[in-house]
Amino acid sequence: MTAAFELPIRDDLRGVKSYGAPQLSVPVCLNVNENPFPLPVDVAEAITTAVRSVATDLNRYPQRDAVVLREALADYLASESGVQVPWDQIWAANGSNEVMHHLFLAFGGPGRLAISFDPTYSMYPEYARDTFTNYLSFPRRADFTIDVASACQQIASHRPSLVLVTAPNNPTGTALDPVDLMTLLSTARDCGAMLIVDEAYAEFRRAGIASALELLPDYPNLVVTRTMSKAFGLAGARVGYAATADPAVVETLSVVRLPYHLSAVTQAVATAALRHCGSLQAQVSTIRQERDALQEWLVEQGFDVVLSDANFILFGTFGDREGVWQRLLDQGVLIRVTGPAGYLRVSIGTPVENDRFRSALLSAVGDER
Repeated sequence: MTAAFELPIRDDLRGVKSYGAPQLSVPVCLNVNENPFPLPVDVAEAITTAVRSVATDLNRYPQRDAVVLREALADYLASESGVQVPWDQIWAANGSNEVMHHLFLAFGGPGRLAISFDPTYSMYPEYARDTFTNYLSFPRRADFTIDVASACQQIASHRPSLVLVTAPNNPTGTALDPVDLMTLLSTARDCGAMLIVDEAYAEFRRAGIASALELLPDYPNLVVTRTMSKAFGLAGARVGYAATADPAVVETLSVVRLPYHLSAVTQAVATAALRHCGSLQAQVSTIRQERDALQEWLVEQGFDVVLSDANFILFGTFGDREGVWQRLLDQGVLIRVTGPAGYLRVSIGTPVENDRFRSALLSAVGDER
C-alpha cells in the first residue's frame, strides 16, 4: 500500500482559497465590472482577421517585446488622454494583474514593503504574498478619499519601495485629486519609492477628471497601469499595460517576466481592437450615462451612494448585505459583496439589465427600508 504523501505546500498558502468572484449563470451578471456590451461587429471581424493572419505562424514564438502592440497603445493614450508616451515607456502583459505582479517582482521582494489605502483592490496583498513583499494598508477617510497628510507621514515613516494608489478606486469608484497625487508622488520620490497609480477604470471618469498620465514627465517614480478588460470589452483576452516615466522601468520589468509572456494571438487581438477604439468609446459613453442615471436613482431611493468615476457603484448601507445579495440572486441578478461593511457594489450593465436591477433591488430590500 502506498504511503500517504503530504504536499510540501508553502506554510503561508495552506488553507488559502484562490481569488475570484462568483461565476454563476444568471440572466443579469453585474458583479465583476465587465463591459456589458458585446464587441461591435466591425471590431469582432477585425479581430478575427488579425488572428487568422497569425494562425499559420503559431509554430513560432511570438514577438517577444510586443513592439507593434506597444506602439498602438502609445497612439491610443495620446488620443484618449492627450499624453504622448513613447512606446518604449509602455509595458504590456496578460491583464493589469500580470503588470502589477511584474511591478512587485521588480520593486518588491523580501525585506521590502508595499503600502496602500483601504478599502481598495483586494488583490494587492496577494501580489505582496506571492513575491514575499511586506504589505501594509492604511484606512481612507469616511468618504473613501485618501487622507494625504496622514499618507505622507506613513510613507516617510515606513519607507516603502511601492506605494499603490487606485484611481478611480475599486470598490468605491472614488477619484483622486491631482494636487493630492502630486503631494503623494513627491513624498514617495523623496523616500525612494515607486508610486503606482492603478487606472483600470480611467476611461469611465467624469469630464474634467485628469489622468495621472499627465504627471509622467515630472515624476520619474510614477507608473500608471491600465487594462483593456473594461472600456475595450476585452476581459476574455487578458490585456493590460503600464505607462512609465522612465524606459529603465520597462527594461527592469522585462527582466522579471516569463519568456514570451504575451502570445501572438493576444497581441493580434489587442492591436486590432486598438485600431477600432472609436467604436468602443461609444460604448464607454453609454456606460457613463447609465452610471449617472443609476447613481441618481439610488440616491432618490434613499441609499447611501458613493460618487463613482468608474463603471460600478458602491451603495448601502444594509444591516444584512449578504441577505440582500441573496435575494437579488434569487431574482436572477448577480452583484458583489465587497468593500466596507454594509455596502454592496453593482457593475453598470445594459439599460435593460440596469432596469432589472432596479426592480430586483426594490423587492430585495423589502422591510429593511
